[in-house]
Amino acid sequence: MARATAPEEIPVVDVTAEKKKLKEERKKLKAESRAQKKEAKARAKELAKQESELDDEDSDSGTGSAILITFFIILIWIAILGLLIKLDVGGFGSNVLRPILKDVPVLSWILPEDHETETTDEEAYGGYTSLRDAVDQILVLEQQVEQLQTVNSADAEELERLRAELERLQSFEDSYLEFEKIKNEFYQEVVYAANGPGVDAYIKYYESMDPTTAEAIYARVIAEEAQNLELADYVSAYSAMKPKEAAAIFEAMDDLELVAKILGQMGADDRGAIMGVMTPEFAGRLTRIMDPDA
Repeated sequence: MARATAPEEIPVVDVTAEKKKLKEERKKLKAESRAQKKEAKARAKELAKQESELDDEDSDSGTGSAILITFFIILIWIAILGLLIKLDVGGFGSNVLRPILKDVPVLSWILPEDHETETTDEEAYGGYTSLRDAVDQILVLEQQVEQLQTVNSADAEELERLRAELERLQSFEDSYLEFEKIKNEFYQEVVYAANGPGVDAYIKYYESMDPTTAEAIYARVIAEEAQNLELADYVSAYSAMKPKEAAAIFEAMDDLELVAKILGQMGADDRGAIMGVMTPEFAGRLTRIMDPDA
């Protein structure tokens, strides 16, 4: 008969010890978790710091590169500008910058070569020792010519105006000469004619006038007599002058009728000498006044 087996013993579990063990393991896990988090934060800070340093280095490198590139661009443009000045493109270097920078140290190096040809031979450039001086004088003379052309244009306009005025006054002179001609004809044919009334008749005529009219005529005769005396003084004074001096004074006078009267009272020799040194135009006008019938 089979022997009956005894039942296995169930081990007794210490619940308190197990709880304590679990609690310790939980604490350990939490501590490890905190340590890992702390280590992760520290690592993150370190990575952020490294990244920031790398960014700063990139930024400094980029700024330096930009400055360097800008510097080279400016340098290239300065070199191009200096080359254009040196080659005297458009005459900018020789005509504009040379007068300003020719005495400035260093900067004068970029100026184009002065092609001014100098010589000690004053006849080489028409009395100038350098070609530039001759060219500058040409420019000055061109300006003077332009100014003279402007003045000549104004003078031409004034001359045209004076010619028009002369033509207008010529009609008055012609009328005056015609009047003198008629007056002289009247005196010759009526007053002083052989068959005229005679001087006695005119004296009786004047005596028969009313006192007011006679006084006016007498005053006029006295005035004419005074003028004749003054005219005689003029004749004497101008006859004593040199013909050239007298002619110059006559040509400057505005009263041509007075000039004609003075010359008319002079002797033929003195009158001829003075009129001989006058301008032909002025002498011709005086002749027409003295002798309207000519």
